[in-house]
Amino acid sequence: MNPPQHDRPRGLGRGLSALIGDEVAAVKGEPIAKKDIRTLPVAFLQPGRYQPRKTFDEQPLADLAASVKEKGVLSPILVRPVGPDRYEIVAGERRWRAAQLAKLHDVPVVVRELADDQALEIGIIENVQRADLNAMEEGAAYQELVSKFGRTQEQVAQQVGKSRSHIANTIRLLQLPEQVKAWVRDGKLTAGHARTLLGTPDPVAAARDLIEGALSVRQAEQRAPAKKKPGAKPYKDPNIADMEASISNRLGLKIQILHKGEKGGEVRISYRTLEQLDDLERRLKN
Repeated sequence: MNPPQHDRPRGLGRGLSALIGDEVAAVKGEPIAKKDIRTLPVAFLQPGRYQPRKTFDEQPLADLAASVKEKGVLSPILVRPVGPDRYEIVAGERRWRAAQLAKLHDVPVVVRELADDQALEIGIIENVQRADLNAMEEGAAYQELVSKFGRTQEQVAQQVGKSRSHIANTIRLLQLPEQVKAWVRDGKLTAGHARTLLGTPDPVAAARDLIEGALSVRQAEQRAPAKKKPGAKPYKDPNIADMEASISNRLGLKIQILHKGEKGGEVRISYRTLEQLDDLERRLKN
């Protein structure tokens, strides 16, 4: 059962250009045009709470600051009001940081009233489409949409313009040990390399072998646990297992998902008492 839909900006899947383009716009149905762009003091702006990007490389930021110093901030920064003379950045934090380095006093902005989930979605789209997020930042942002804002992975995929499997696989990377996640954040391991380490007996050692060139990606894949032999417990796709656990935790009942590929599948809910069944009926009605 899908969680209730929230009001959301139309066109998010088309990316940030749909929000701050010169002629077309769609944030809660309000058009954004040149007349919507205003200037605000740099000091009035603050980083967004739901900015998925956590690291900003110094050299590219310095290069942008040099350009901003010469030409100014060419694209407006999308912000939302959070208090008197206080605005939270939804998209464009790099430009704001560059403006600070360039010692600009004012920057162009578009001010919009946006809910927390909308701010996070827009931040993800801006960064993902520009490939500014590392895989760990991307996975954490998707997970926040799922766990904090009640999105399904399918809904997240539709909103950010990615496949459902990409969302699921990126979130799964969060299960890796902290050392491995740090190597992914530092760019020493790609997301593809990291995925081969899921379920291996010693992901840190395997990751170190990958980094040092002692282990190929193919060899890392072969180290991953193989499917169970006939007669043993059937192999369960980790994504399906995660969904079973998530739904089970919400309902407090045992859940079994029987996925049959393109043919669909079944969701089985087990209960022990009539009270549990009554409680399930009340939850479904709500």
